[in-house]
Amino acid sequence: MIVYHGSNIIVDQPRLVHQNRTLDFGYGFYTTTNQNQAVNFAKKVTDRRESGYPCVSMYDVPELEKLKSKYKVLVFPEPNEEWLDFVFTNRNGSYDKEHYDIVFGPVANDTIYRTFIAYEEGILTKDETIARLKVKKLYDQMTFTTEQALQELKYIGQFDVGSDHNG
Repeated sequence: MIVYHGSNIIVDQPRLVHQNRTLDFGYGFYTTTNQNQAVNFAKKVTDRRESGYPCVSMYDVPELEKLKSKYKVLVFPEPNEEWLDFVFTNRNGSYDKEHYDIVFGPVANDTIYRTFIAYEEGILTKDETIARLKVKKLYDQMTFTTEQALQELKYIGQFDVGSDHNG
């Protein structure tokens, strides 16, 4: 399958880099199967870092079923209670349970950030939060959290955002 990584630089050799902020699936190299999501992220990263240019790197990676036979893979097919707990504890830096090589599931992107804040502040219950998330169109993310799993990503090209999208 093809996955995309939006950034302000071309990433032809993915590596694990510690972030200065907590993310949905914790520490790792984030990709998505949705090209538009990667484009949007590339623009946001470039704006935030105020350097480079928005571009998307593309990789070929084995299907999830094949990866499951070789790595510890956690898959969230939809935003459910387990996903919400996982994302919430990763975002607040308190996740201390089982470690996975690859995590795949919905992305808690900016369009649902207010819902997450309302949950975090106790305004929404867990059930209310999940119900609101299920009606939103959530994109996916595939996060590689170990050096070994990262080796599965085979760089196949890139494109600058706003140019022809044919790597």
